[in-house]
Parts: sequence; structure tokens; C-alpha cells
Amino acid sequence: MLDAFQVMTTTDTPELARRLAALLVQSRLAACVQVIGPITSTYWWEGQVEEAQEWLCLAKTRAERFAEIEQCIREHHSYDVPEIIAVPVSDISAPYLQWLQDTVSAVSS
Repeated sequence: MLDAFQVMTTTDTPELARRLAALLVQSRLAACVQVIGPITSTYWWEGQVEEAQEWLCLAKTRAERFAEIEQCIREHHSYDVPEIIAVPVSDISAPYLQWLQDTVSAVSS
């Protein structure tokens, strides 16, 4: 398996999305975070269907950093149950993978 993940989360404001992106990149947990939005999400919450405007954050990182990214998002997120989904990268260009691995620090001790 390649040492690359894309981690997704959504936020309710563009400001929170930008703060999470900056925090993940500045702390070297992610090489890049793209913020996309607004998007419309439709979902079940507390027994009813809800619809909300959200911003999607896509973080490019090393697979071994997922637990730390999850913790960081949980600590700084406004949602009770934030979306935190990691998708393993099955194919990636060699130069991009090298940049990602060089940019994201190894797991802290």
C-alpha cells in the first residue's frame, strides 16, 4: 500500500474550513488541504433529514498520520460528530508522492 491518504471533513463555515486547513498544513500533518464550497449536504440527524450548506476540506497526507489528523479535527471542529473519512490512495504520480512524503513530518513520538 502507498503511504498516502486523502482525508475528508466538512465544516459549517468557510472560516472554520480555512482554520482547519491552515492548522493541518502548518503542523505538517498534511501537505495540502483544499477547501471546496459551498456545497449542499443532505443527511440524517437526530431522526430527521436535514440539509445544510457546508465546506469540504480535502487533506493530502501520509497514511501513518491519520490518527493525529483525526484527533486534530475533533479538537478544533464545531460539530458533535464531524465527518472524518480517510481514503487510501491507490495510484499517485511519483513526484507528487515524494513531495507529499517530504512535506508531511513523520509520526511524532
